[in-house]
Amino acid sequence: MARATWTTKGVFTGHGGARTDGAGIMTGNLTVHTTWDGKQADVAVRYTDTARWFALAGSPVPCHSEQGSRQLHQAVVEAVRAGGGAAVPQPARLGRWL
Repeated sequence: MARATWTTKGVFTGHGGARTDGAGIMTGNLTVHTTWDGKQADVAVRYTDTARWFALAGSPVPCHSEQGSRQLHQAVVEAVRAGGGAAVPQPARLGRWL
């Protein structure tokens, strides 16, 4: 089974932070982690250098290529940097990643 992961540390959230399913809005210095299993991408965030991960709102999303999941990861990093309660883009907006 295909599998890939990407992790980006030191992602400082923009005003409004990132929205998670377990911790609400997170702000400050985050690490973004994406895991792709060949069918979908799971995106999680944590405060950098802590142990507990939280699913980013909207995760998981369908994603059928490794390259697409890498592009999704980068789009999430940029969204978290922009803030505004960032979440994972939904399938209707993911045409280029499907």
